[in-house]
Amino acid sequence: MKKLLLGLALAAAANAYAADTLHLYNWNNYLSDATAKRFEAYCKCKLVQDYYGDNEEMLAKLAAGAKGYDIVVPTGFAVQTLIGQGKAQPLDKAQLPNFKNMNPAYLNSFFDKGNQYSVPYAFTTTLLGYNETKLKELGILDKSNSWALIFDPAILAKIKGKVTVLDSQRELMSAALMYLGKPANSTNPADWKAAKDVILKAKPFWAAFNNQSYIKELTVGNIYVAFGYSNDMYQAQQDAKKAGRKFAINFNLQKEGNTLSIDNLVVLKDAPRKDLAYKFVNFMMDGQNAADMTNQMGSGNPNSAAVKYVKPDIAKIPAIFPAKADVARLQQLQDLKAKDRRELNRVWSEVKLK
Repeated sequence: MKKLLLGLALAAAANAYAADTLHLYNWNNYLSDATAKRFEAYCKCKLVQDYYGDNEEMLAKLAAGAKGYDIVVPTGFAVQTLIGQGKAQPLDKAQLPNFKNMNPAYLNSFFDKGNQYSVPYAFTTTLLGYNETKLKELGILDKSNSWALIFDPAILAKIKGKVTVLDSQRELMSAALMYLGKPANSTNPADWKAAKDVILKAKPFWAAFNNQSYIKELTVGNIYVAFGYSNDMYQAQQDAKKAGRKFAINFNLQKEGNTLSIDNLVVLKDAPRKDLAYKFVNFMMDGQNAADMTNQMGSGNPNSAAVKYVKPDIAKIPAIFPAKADVARLQQLQDLKAKDRRELNRVWSEVKLK
């Protein structure tokens, strides 16, 4: 009888634990296993993550009716979209005492005045990562500070089949626009046509559109250049060092300009467990927890209380923590009007199908 009661008690405890589950829809490579496990111990709950590689992918899934997620991690312009669609839950700041730790420079942004719906989580730059050793051998290392490395056919001819680019209409079009000297947020049809033409001329030299595995491909030497996010490039660099590769991975900003992505924690209006969602948001605003993400994942940090915990060697990397001179060239992508979004989708379809 005692064994039966003990078994029932253990089963009840297991069921209660299973019921206390937070569902996070997050970017790949944006929360370390150690931090996730520490949160589970803190909240006495289970953290389950699904992943996306692009804001459009996340928005499309939610628009199609996906349910069950508590928190998403959208970039600024996607926060605007979620607010406009009525999918974001207004924040109860009383449940977020660690909000005081946030750096004011990253608050009150254009996409959410007063941070009524979002809390800055991390920031990245979108740039080029590359096999420094190979580019030096090929005599094109000096091009690594320019978007020409992925758009100029004369340069690409030397690395054909060794380049991947993000499968992201906003990021790739913006890079092509900046390469042409245009604003990253231009919606001028003539600018979009010019950007499309640049992409189509370069496309035959690329190996793939790749959001998911470019870290590994760069780390093992299968590709020489990857267009992606600064935290991913940091991860590839560190992985190559740990594996003892005979080549060096590096990454840097481009002279024509780069996009800056401030990614945010947003609680969804239909979140099943808003209580756990608030616990996670507040947990990640703790200075040491926020710093751990930077130290382990290589992301920029919008948390003032985290600064003293960030490793000095990471804090010195300009592509992760840009200098003031570089900040002036960084642009945040903004949400598009419905008409412009439809037109960009049309242009993107031409890019992918040709």
